[in-house]
Amino acid sequence: MSEKREICIICSGGGHLTEALVATRGLNRELCAYITCMKPHTRGRLDDGAWDDIHDPHVSLIGYTWNLLQSIRIYLKRRPKIIITTGAGLAIPFCLIGKALGAHLIFIESGARIYAPSRTGKLLYKYADKTYVQWEPLLKFFPNAEYGGLLI
Repeated sequence: MSEKREICIICSGGGHLTEALVATRGLNRELCAYITCMKPHTRGRLDDGAWDDIHDPHVSLIGYTWNLLQSIRIYLKRRPKIIITTGAGLAIPFCLIGKALGAHLIFIESGARIYAPSRTGKLLYKYADKTYVQWEPLLKFFPNAEYGGLLI
């Protein structure tokens, strides 16, 4: 059975998840599915909506392979029209699969990045339909981005 959702929000736990929850708080939860590495502290924050657990690969080739396979499965299950991400690396395979299959991609650079972009930001900026930064100095790295101010 398909569990389609119009919007998938994918990010690592902790600060990335906090920023994603703030950035998407006005969205209808029935349209959204959250995808993150589930830990005890993240599970309780997503109990009221749809969510999927995904492996955080860090820098492991085996980890990224597992994450890629999970990303394919989750994408085919959810089939979102829009993907929103605040990073980090665990979001890359899902975002690229979605973009290749026609989803719109929105990237929000982490508020922890003030003067230099993240590796995830450098990569996903090339594919994102819209990029937001939380600090104006990042606009020199992302000239087509929009400055949105701090989320938290």
